[in-house]
Amino acid sequence: MNVSPTTSSTAADGGTRSLWPVMLCWLAVALDGYDLVVLGAVIPTLADTGALGFTKASLTTAATIGLIGVGIGAVAIGPLADRFGRRMTLISSIALFSLLTLAVAFAPNAAVFIALRFLAGLGLGACLPTALAFMSEHAREGRSGTAMTRMMTGYHVGAVLTAMLALWVIPHLGWEAMFVIGGIAGLLTVPVMWAKLPESQAYLETVEVEKVRPSEVVRGRLLWVSLGLWAASFCGLLLVYGLNTWLPTIMGEAGYSLDAGLGLLLTLNVGAVIGLVLAGQISDAKGNKPTVVAWFGVAAVMLALLSIKMENSLLVYGAVLAAGIFVFSAQVLVYAFVSHLYPARIRGTALGMSAGIGRVGAIVGPFLGGALLTAGIAYPWGFYAFAGAAVIAMLALLTVPAHPES
Repeated sequence: MNVSPTTSSTAADGGTRSLWPVMLCWLAVALDGYDLVVLGAVIPTLADTGALGFTKASLTTAATIGLIGVGIGAVAIGPLADRFGRRMTLISSIALFSLLTLAVAFAPNAAVFIALRFLAGLGLGACLPTALAFMSEHAREGRSGTAMTRMMTGYHVGAVLTAMLALWVIPHLGWEAMFVIGGIAGLLTVPVMWAKLPESQAYLETVEVEKVRPSEVVRGRLLWVSLGLWAASFCGLLLVYGLNTWLPTIMGEAGYSLDAGLGLLLTLNVGAVIGLVLAGQISDAKGNKPTVVAWFGVAAVMLALLSIKMENSLLVYGAVLAAGIFVFSAQVLVYAFVSHLYPARIRGTALGMSAGIGRVGAIVGPFLGGALLTAGIAYPWGFYAFAGAAVIAMLALLTVPAHPES
């Protein structure tokens, strides 16, 4: 096969040539993290000012419809990535959601704002599974778990930096500036990716002329593999979004102060970064399945422990840190397990469907927390519900084989 200098740069040596894909995929995931926080950061301003005619109901619609777009984009992109390659798919998805995010800042009313968030979600949803597929194929033999979990630290770094940025930008430049910054950041990334991002070598070696069909991931033995992984992905993102949305409120219901709740949310995400660094290394050493099963099991225990009122603040922060270490990285280990079990030619499709179904969990998690809060039982039942989701994920993964069929 003749390969251009750009595409051949993924070939085996691990020198400088391997650094660009790592950095650029990390940056792509950081942009996803930015989007996780940006709407939440501007919602209080939109609600207080009634900007664009927003009401509480329409703001809820805006938050939900964006996640629906992300889920659809994740499912739809897999066959395209497997057919046309990871490089062009990733670049196109970033260009799409960046342009539409920029356009949100100039929306004339709430309806257009909501429509643009949905369309931007389609591009954003395509970004993560494509980056995951790229990194799993770019990683050195036996190191895909580490490569993928380290890449996903970008997600939480992007989320934390966005929250910090919003503290200054919104009061001084207005809520619109948050979407301008996100859109421009993405657009500036596109030409760098075009120049420096090679094609996945695994894709180049396995690409075939026939069209990849989504049904291939549920054909024969892969049906049960997919069902188990989808259940785990659903529960994993239910936990990620549910905790990020409601942890401060639930801790407030338990009697902790608002400042303590926000500090615990930051602690949760610091734990996420620590967990991502550790989880990949352990997964590569001990195997995908035993690690991800154990991770969800410990996450369930940590979440259940949070239902106990603790008087010692150091103990509380330690428990939340431990929950963050296991909860967030467990979801990424599911993605690493997906990349291990499916052949390269349908890996993008498999990751896209797993991420897309997981995004349904991302909608259910905040809804579940809100319903328990409305019923007045968010504490302690919120933690019981989240612990139960982690147990379901663990049980689902036990049904999945540890290795692909030879």
